[in-house]
Amino acid sequence: MNEADILNFLYAILPAIVVGLVAFYFFHTYSKNEDNRRRFLMLRENRKTALPIRLQAYERLTLFLERISPGKILFRVKATSEDANLYANLLIATIEQEFEHNIAQQIYVSNECWDYIKTAKNATITLIRKASSREEINTPDELREVMLKSLIDKPAPTDAALAYIKTEVKSLI
Repeated sequence: MNEADILNFLYAILPAIVVGLVAFYFFHTYSKNEDNRRRFLMLRENRKTALPIRLQAYERLTLFLERISPGKILFRVKATSEDANLYANLLIATIEQEFEHNIAQQIYVSNECWDYIKTAKNATITLIRKASSREEINTPDELREVMLKSLIDKPAPTDAALAYIKTEVKSLI
């Protein structure tokens, strides 16, 4: 084979190589766009079904926070005896029960939101324990009074978590 035959061969095969490379590029781009389109459609469909579930989780957690708010739980849960420590334990058990009832909602909310909710629950329990540990507290009425007076000076522990939930829900809608 001489140089002229090699050049003729290259001239003949070069257009086929260029066409092959262009075809590969277009096929690759097309398949990539189709994959992205399918992912987008699946994501859109998932959001359609997941958004109502997530909103329901936020509603349930808001209800949980409202139910354990010191101002509300003190009037909703009645004392079964005249011992302040027993009443404090009843309040704490009620909060824990409410929390366990709503624990599955954490899979639908962000980690930060769930941390706010756990912190609000723990802060409320701490508030009850601190108030019940005072020596001058002997009856459930005195415990209620001390806790309600402490809420006058500062906001309830659940207020920050409620504000965070509202912010997060606004970002969803």
